[in-house]
Amino acid sequence: MPKVAVDGEIIAQHELAKDVWRMEVEAREIAREAEPGQFVQLQIPGGAFTLRRPVGIAEVSLQKGTVAFIYRVVGKGTKALAQLTAGTVINVLGPLGHGFSCEAKRPLLVGGGMGLSPLLFYAEHAEGKADVLMGGRCERELFWQDIYKPHVQEVFCTTDDGSCGTKGFTTTLLPELLQKGGYDLVIACGPEIMMQGIAKIAHEYNIPCQVSLEKRMGCGLGACLSCSIDTTSGERKKVCKDGPVFWAEEVFDLA
Repeated sequence: MPKVAVDGEIIAQHELAKDVWRMEVEAREIAREAEPGQFVQLQIPGGAFTLRRPVGIAEVSLQKGTVAFIYRVVGKGTKALAQLTAGTVINVLGPLGHGFSCEAKRPLLVGGGMGLSPLLFYAEHAEGKADVLMGGRCERELFWQDIYKPHVQEVFCTTDDGSCGTKGFTTTLLPELLQKGGYDLVIACGPEIMMQGIAKIAHEYNIPCQVSLEKRMGCGLGACLSCSIDTTSGERKKVCKDGPVFWAEEVFDLA
């Protein structure tokens, strides 16, 4: 799959919620080739950061030739990203990695935290065939609801404190949805312990499941080995090159 490094102008940058930002960058070649679940590496301008920052692709506009990313400020690098303004030129390397299977007729997306960012691209691509189950600590963290509603049939929510949707975790509501939803694929992105629980429940209902792993990545191209993982077959794989999307049974013991 072709990948390119392009200098793209930041078209828009604004804060969606506290410390959560959306950046849209003109990168026509990457927009044309990107698949849901893939990511890019952003080079922060100014020379203060040697390593690029990996971010999942949240939205693509073929008409505008843009890709958009939704990210949380968690350190110096993402803080510097958030300080960039529209009109700034940023170097974007991508699209990278392998994305989700897009052949499902009735997929269920399950996301927690910033894991909902790459799933949004999938929801758009599915053109109304998907539902989404999102989890957070409280209603404030589920600002994603309005973002997802134009792209899915139904939005299901769980919160730890019960302030929105079902009280509990995504794994609390998932069995009920799988029992009556008619889903033929579950795809998950978020905390690893959540994805492992999701994968086990999907396995119990005999529904295929894919998960998107998040690891520290240096190069994003499979060269530095910083994101290597052990798989259930005993083979070492690289999240950046062999993933970030894997079939659940490749990376989790579902027995």
